[in-house]
Amino acid sequence: MHHNEIPIHNNTPDYNRQVGKSHSAKRYIERAHETLTTRVFKLICATFIGLLIIVGIITFILWLSLRPHRPKFNLQDFSISGFDQVEVFEGAQVIFDVTARNPNQNMGYSYDAIQVVLSYQDQDIGSTTVLSPFFQEKKNITLLHGVLSGKNLTINNQRWMQFQADRAKGVVIFRLDFMSAIRFKLWSWNSRRHKVHANCEIGVGPDGMVLASYKDKKFRVYFT
Repeated sequence: MHHNEIPIHNNTPDYNRQVGKSHSAKRYIERAHETLTTRVFKLICATFIGLLIIVGIITFILWLSLRPHRPKFNLQDFSISGFDQVEVFEGAQVIFDVTARNPNQNMGYSYDAIQVVLSYQDQDIGSTTVLSPFFQEKKNITLLHGVLSGKNLTINNQRWMQFQADRAKGVVIFRLDFMSAIRFKLWSWNSRRHKVHANCEIGVGPDGMVLASYKDKKFRVYFT
C-alpha cells in the first residue's frame, strides 16, 4: 500500500526569519536594479539634452557670425549744375557720390555692374552705369561716383520749369536708384545671384547742392 507524501511546513521562528530575510534581500536587489536603471536612463537623457544645448549654442553663434547682411548705401554728395538758370537750361549735369559698404565680417560680395536711375516725380530723367563687375571684400567701403549729362540725362525745358517751381519753394526732391545683382562669397563658396535694389530721396536746395539734412542719408536696400 502506497501512502501519499504530505509536505511538511516548517513554521519554526528561525525558519520564518530566514524566509523573511530572503524576501527582503530579493526586494532590495530589485529596487537597487530599478534605481540603477533609472539613474542610467536619466544620465543618458541629461547627456543627450546637454549635447543638444551645446550644438544649439554653437549653431546659433555660427549663424550670428556667418549669416549674410545686406549691403548698406549712403549718400555722400549730390549736385546739379546751373540750377540758377531760370528760363532756359542747357548742358545739365548731375554729379553724385554714394558709398556702398559691406558690413559682413566673414563674407564678400561679387557685384554685377551697377545701374543708376535718377527720377523726379516718379518719372525717370536719367540713367547710367557705374563700375564694371567687381568684388568687394568684407568690412569694405566702395565709392560709387557718377555723372549724368548729355544723352544720359533727359531734362527738357518744361521739366526744368517744374524744377524751378519747386526751387522757389526751397527744395527740389529727386530719387536715386541703384540696381545690381550680388553673390555672397564665404571662403570658396559662392551663393546664387540675388538682385539688389537701393533707393533714396534727395533734397536739393536753390543753389543746386544737396541739402545738409540729406547728406549721409541711408538708402533703403532690399532684394527682389
